[in-house]
Amino acid sequence: MRAAFKLLRGIWHVLVGWVTIYFRFPQLSQQQRDARVQVWAMQLLRIWGIDLEVRGQPVVSGPALLVCNHISWLDILVIHATRHCRFVSKSELREWPVLGTLATGGGTLYIQRAQRKDAMRMVKDMAQALRNGDVLGVFPEGTTGDGIGMLPFHANLIQSAIEADAPIQPMALQFVDSASGQISMAARYIDDDTLLASVWSTLNAQGLKAIVNFGQMQTAQDRDRRAWAQDLHQEVLSLKNKCFAA
Repeated sequence: MRAAFKLLRGIWHVLVGWVTIYFRFPQLSQQQRDARVQVWAMQLLRIWGIDLEVRGQPVVSGPALLVCNHISWLDILVIHATRHCRFVSKSELREWPVLGTLATGGGTLYIQRAQRKDAMRMVKDMAQALRNGDVLGVFPEGTTGDGIGMLPFHANLIQSAIEADAPIQPMALQFVDSASGQISMAARYIDDDTLLASVWSTLNAQGLKAIVNFGQMQTAQDRDRRAWAQDLHQEVLSLKNKCFAA
C-alpha cells in the first residue's frame, strides 16, 4: 500500500510537471526554467522517499560537460536535483507520452543512436551548446550498469568538449541502503529488467539513498578524445568508490 501511494503521488507530480512545462515554461526565462526543473526533481525524490547526499561542488555555471556513470532510469532525476543540466538521450524518448514533454522541457538533446552520421551531428550541436554557455550531461557508458563495476566509456561525445574548448566535470552516483551503507539494487535497470518493475522495486525500497560525488573540473590538456575518455573513466570509477567513504 505504501508503494502504491508513492506511485500515485508520483504520477500526480509528473502530471503537474507536464502542465507546468506545456503552459508555464513559454513565459519563463531559461534560468527560471532550469530552477523549476531542479526543484521539481528534488520534490519527486522526497515524494518517493529517496534521500539525496551531494559530495563535492557541482559546477556553478557553463560551459561545462558533466560525465557520469549510468545505473538507472532514476539517474537523470537525481542529477537534476543536484544541478540542472541538458542531457543527451535517445531520440525515441521525445515521442514518449508525458515523459517526452518532460525531457524536452528539461532541455534534452536527442540523438538517433542507430545512425552513425547522427552522432557527428550531435557532437556539433553539443559543441555549439557549450559555446553558448550551457551545462550538458552525458553517460559515456552508453547504457546502464549494475552499480558495481563500470563499462568502458565511448569517446565520441567527449569530442564536443574538445571542439568547444570547454571543461569537463567528472561525477559519480551510487544508490545505497541508508542503514548499512551497502550498494542497493532497488533502482537498477539492466538486462531484462522492465521499467515498471524497476520503478516498483524502487518504491518498495526502504531507506534508499542516492549519493552524488562531484570531482574537479578538468580540461583536455592536449589529450585526444580517446585518451581523455580513458582518464575520465578512471576518475569517475574513483569517485564512485569514494561514495562508500564517510
